[in-house]
Amino acid sequence: MKRAIGLLAVLLVLAGVPLGLAVVVTVIATPALAEQHRVTSCAGTIPATGDWRVPYVDTTYEHRSGFGPRIDPETGLPGEHTGLDLGSVPSGAPIVAAAAGLVVDAGPNGGYGTTVDVQHASGVLTRYAHLDSIDPAVTVGDQVAIGQVLGVEGTTGRSTGLHLHLEVRLDGKPVDPVAFLADRGVMLSGTPVGPSIPDDQAPDLPGGGEGGIGFALPQAGEPRQASLTNPAQPVPARVQDLYEAAAAEYNLPWTLLAGIGMAETAHGSTTATSTAGAQGLMQFMPATFATYGVDGDGDGAAQITNDADSVHSAANYLRALGAADGPDGVREALFGYNRADWYVNDVLHYAHAYGGGLVLAEPADCPGGTGDPDLPPISDERVATMLEFALDQQGDAYVLGATGPDAWDCSSLTQQAMARVGITSPRTAQAQRDWLAAGNGYQVPVDQAQPGDLFFFDSYLGPNTIGHVGFVLDPASQSTFEAANPSLGVGAFSYADDLTRNIFQIWRLGDVADDPATP
Repeated sequence: MKRAIGLLAVLLVLAGVPLGLAVVVTVIATPALAEQHRVTSCAGTIPATGDWRVPYVDTTYEHRSGFGPRIDPETGLPGEHTGLDLGSVPSGAPIVAAAAGLVVDAGPNGGYGTTVDVQHASGVLTRYAHLDSIDPAVTVGDQVAIGQVLGVEGTTGRSTGLHLHLEVRLDGKPVDPVAFLADRGVMLSGTPVGPSIPDDQAPDLPGGGEGGIGFALPQAGEPRQASLTNPAQPVPARVQDLYEAAAAEYNLPWTLLAGIGMAETAHGSTTATSTAGAQGLMQFMPATFATYGVDGDGDGAAQITNDADSVHSAANYLRALGAADGPDGVREALFGYNRADWYVNDVLHYAHAYGGGLVLAEPADCPGGTGDPDLPPISDERVATMLEFALDQQGDAYVLGATGPDAWDCSSLTQQAMARVGITSPRTAQAQRDWLAAGNGYQVPVDQAQPGDLFFFDSYLGPNTIGHVGFVLDPASQSTFEAANPSLGVGAFSYADDLTRNIFQIWRLGDVADDPATP
């Protein structure tokens, strides 16, 4: 059971009792008020994860009228608004189901106009009102999937313009859709959200870390060279086992590694040292291998001519070069592997010949950078709100790909805590760090950490890729609050033992917001 903790600003001291927290009120040495700046967004859309989503796909939208008391726009008298009015930009976008459920009503509904009602589990009903039309595939008694088109935004019924009236009812009583969806990992920030992936197409999640989202390998383009005359060869079973093992460890499609193996040595058929000095199955230059080489077979040494080490090192190198940074990141990583456009297209051609696949990573491209140290740091009040939300999840489970309200992985917890102060960040740890570096924050030395800073380190994705994120809670004791792993769950821990990792960084949020407000 979760324990709510109210605070102005916090340092956490472990009380020595399971789930017990002692809170010491203190002062965070940041300005109480500072001008907010607009969030620097990454290219692309937010991935749809979890069991709930926004009711638009790949569409920018804005809030028109919130839940609760308001002046009725038609009568000019005080009234109660039982839902949330959203408007797509441009208007007239398709409306999709916010979660899977049963259609219990579809058609005219008085002042609501053309409406679709969807019944969900636990007494929850969602209503999509003022629609221009209902999709022909939607009829009463149908089961609809999350993200399935229900109709088109309109202005039917008592409506003063094109918009969606989104209503959420719990056991028949209207509740605030913003709060309801936020508790389920959905931030109604206006940022476009991608399509939901059907259950039968969802990627298999890795054994640890983050997951549940991904993007398809990009197609080969032009020019091509070797692949025009040398078709993809069968992969020897022993080598395919190496590709699959490395791909599972680094969250890459094995076919991408097979594409490189085919382009370089036809899967080990020709492993002589190249005229440039490259060696091994995946053809590494010794200087590159010295930096990115890893022990792939667990024998205690990373050897450039060892096939397992070579394949695992190629996966590690691709991750370090940005292969997880959206489709463009895959192409840029391959170009970094061998700096020729034809090589990039040859590898992708071979990869698709072996079946293509999904990269389990953030589909949005956050190019990174050095951050913006000129930003005012996030205010005390907003830090307190973020940490209060995080602390309220004490004792929850760690579940890979979960987005709340009772289970999280590391980056969904930090993402939702930031959402509580009006900040929409990417979904994964690596992308959150790159998003900060793109202009939403700045890196600080470890000895200058403050409560509410974000810490990042390498973990399950290898030594050159960030795989974990959490909040600094008490720098003096190096304590954290985080969704740690499946064994430990969500709680207070320490970053003391992580300081010696290959990557350990602390970043401070700037005073940014999706919709900045100047005090």
